Amino acid sequence: TPAIYPLDLKGATVDDYKQLAKTISDNFGRLDALVHCAATLGQLAPVINQDAKTWAETLHINLTAAYLLTQACLPLLKQQNSQLIFTTDIHKHTAYWGAYGISKAAIEAFAAQLQDELEAEGKVSVSTIDPGEVRTSLFARAYPARNPEGLKSPDDIVGLYLSKLMTKAEQAG
Repeated sequence: TPAIYPLDLKGATVDDYKQLAKTISDNFGRLDALVHCAATLGQLAPVINQDAKTWAETLHINLTAAYLLTQACLPLLKQQNSQLIFTTDIHKHTAYWGAYGISKAAIEAFAAQLQDELEAEGKVSVSTIDPGEVRTSLFARAYPARNPEGLKSPDDIVGLYLSKLMTKAEQAG
């Protein structure tokens, strides 16, 4: 059964993430997958011109929130064969991408670390997906002069995530 649990990634506390995990456990008894796909662009500028507050907020939303949510949900994910998917953007680790690029590089490192830690248990499969350029508000902010007409829509890329989830389910069952 689908459910909605509003959570402000910018302002949520550790306790908010723990409460989310408890709510999932209390209402559903399990968590089969966690897909991280929330992100904010922050500021595209040279490092010297980065606004410190925007930098910190971008890293918090794109990296720290994913860490806190993952940490809170890992006990649930470890109860059965489950999937942990991180959305990344491997081409943005270059000049002017600021905290967004750094956060995406860090997400890849975080996913690799988790994969190494969880591999021996064999319960939680960890992977990353780079969906490429997608027609979103984040893309429009990053490329305001580009015509998004030929880009994939979010509906077009959901299959990337579903295929990862289905592959894991087929292996488990």
